[in-house]
Amino acid sequence: MTTGPDYDVIVAGGGTAGVAAAVGAAREGARVLLLERHGCLGGAAAVRNVLTLCGLYTLGDDMTPVVGGIGAEVVAALEDRSAITGPQRFRGVFSSFEPEAMKLVLDQLVAGAGVDTRFGCHVSAATRDGDRITGVTFSDHGGDTSVTARAFVDCTGEGDLAHLGGASTRYGNTDGVNLGTLGTRFGGIPADVTVTAQQIAEAIGDIGFAPGTVTKDRCVIVRLPGSADMVLYLASADYDPRDAASLSRAEMDARRQAWAYLDAIRTIPGCARAYLVSTGPEIGTRESRHLNARRQFTWADIEARASHDDTIALGAWAAEWHDRGSYASSFDYPPEKAAYEIPLSCLHSVDTPNLFCAGRLADGDRKGGAAIRVMGTAMATGQAAGVAAALVAQDAFDPAEVRARLRQGGALLSVQDLS
Repeated sequence: MTTGPDYDVIVAGGGTAGVAAAVGAAREGARVLLLERHGCLGGAAAVRNVLTLCGLYTLGDDMTPVVGGIGAEVVAALEDRSAITGPQRFRGVFSSFEPEAMKLVLDQLVAGAGVDTRFGCHVSAATRDGDRITGVTFSDHGGDTSVTARAFVDCTGEGDLAHLGGASTRYGNTDGVNLGTLGTRFGGIPADVTVTAQQIAEAIGDIGFAPGTVTKDRCVIVRLPGSADMVLYLASADYDPRDAASLSRAEMDARRQAWAYLDAIRTIPGCARAYLVSTGPEIGTRESRHLNARRQFTWADIEARASHDDTIALGAWAAEWHDRGSYASSFDYPPEKAAYEIPLSCLHSVDTPNLFCAGRLADGDRKGGAAIRVMGTAMATGQAAGVAAALVAQDAFDPAEVRARLRQGGALLSVQDLS
């Protein structure tokens, strides 16, 4: 085994949350290592065809931006390349973007912050001393490398670092685990051809697929800037992402479904020449492990528009739930379709003081977690986790100081910031 250099902060997972965490920590002066198992940054935005930034705007008519800081920098950089749309509405409010532009923007962001970024590797082990994680082992084609740090941020989605490091985690919640879906991208549909959710549902019904051939008939329709390709989130599966056999079956079945959906799309007027651009190439897991944190963020917090002493971000997305049994989806709006506060304590391990998380690992109950897992919000929670980890590494951690540093970095922390 090779021994690598020491770091102040190690971030596992290079999705939108992980990039924001790594950059946030580096801008606080930390020496940061960012580990990513794929060959690019972006996570679901790059390898799962999740090409909607949700959580950036309130869901009412005003569509007010609620994510500042690093998230706002990403949006601005995409706008400079004409690679993101303005806010669009389908139940929620989102912006769609071109994934290749997202990859480049995130590359430039981490490089500019001086983050040591490693692709093609995954966390395979972690060491613990008392109540703290002290180091990780990552594996790549060259073998295993052991590195140490003073603080850690888990943005793997599956909670790999936390689990291997002996921190308290759980799989989903006792009242359910959100369903996973394969993002499928279709080309050959002219930009001037409008395809509606109702047309897709009718096309699926008209074909009369045998039971079990497909799983859903309705979803958001995403048309990408530039190419006008259409992305759908229909092919779904009930699986456990921690289990390779379960995950493999789901991947294969969802890809099979994608071709059936293509048959249906080709029957829609103007879509006869549609073709499948890409499937995933990974199925999109909406929920896996959660870090058991110092506080669980709940739907009751959202309903009460609760204020927290350690608020580090604003959320605006709804409790978007996809049922594993019926494949039906629901969308429970926050009160007044307005922003709500997210506390740092739901990102901070209950039993490992130098461990934070962001993205869908955040400790939330069934509906609270479903509301704050999305990528727009993940950039805000990621930045907060990174700043907090940097302060832990400097022996200067204090939630009030985290808030102060985030404000200096342009983050939006209260509803008053939106006025």
